[in-house]
Amino acid sequence: MVMSEPPTDDRQPLRAERIELSTPWVGVEVHDVVGSTNAVVAARGVPWLAVTAEAQSEGRGRLDRSWTTTPGRSLAVSALVPPPALPGWVPLLTGLAVIRAVEDVCGLDVRLKWPNDVLCPADADRKLAGILCEWVGGGIVVGTGINVGQGRDELPVDTATSLRLCGAVAVERERLLTAYLTHLAALVGALDEEGSAEADAYRERCTTIGREVLLHLPDGTTRTGPATEVDDDGRLVLQTPSGPYAASAGDVVHVRTA
Repeated sequence: MVMSEPPTDDRQPLRAERIELSTPWVGVEVHDVVGSTNAVVAARGVPWLAVTAEAQSEGRGRLDRSWTTTPGRSLAVSALVPPPALPGWVPLLTGLAVIRAVEDVCGLDVRLKWPNDVLCPADADRKLAGILCEWVGGGIVVGTGINVGQGRDELPVDTATSLRLCGAVAVERERLLTAYLTHLAALVGALDEEGSAEADAYRERCTTIGREVLLHLPDGTTRTGPATEVDDDGRLVLQTPSGPYAASAGDVVHVRTA
């Protein structure tokens, strides 16, 4: 059941002194407004540097969608991670890092839709967070947006939700940010040539596996069928009429449980 929306005063600015990170992080930049946190991180080119901002004038999500950041009520953070042995797993494990941070700080049950959309069952599986990963010269820029304190009328689409709408009120954004970056570093650090030590943990939280899905591919075509697995390269495998089909990118619509 979704909890009611009590009055909250959650528009306090992020306080850099309350974000405490250990190795490998080299620091966190806190800005009022930037064009895009991903762009700032890419320009800095410093591995394990994180950048967060209260507002973005050019915030982006996957597939060139815009991403709205509500000052004081959301988190927008980007970080540069060195290129790991299995880069295809970075976007997926970023979603898992968000899940673990939300569980640690808020105690909420949240789930993943492949590759990394974070959904909240407490609010009809609406989307709580989005992730955009981009290759640059020094590694992978990992951009994450988490809706924290917004009310329903502050979100851009009806399919979006926030921690507040899912029952977690008065969330300390510094604590959430610290937990997320800590989990992200640990998960990316676990990637090696033998595979991801956390791959099974991702699969357990991915509600796409076992569902009939409609997959929109980047070239504009679609595939349909039951999602049977996420393979060792992080690809979603569908069973189609012509046989198994493995996708490394795309937009998934859950149709029904297979």
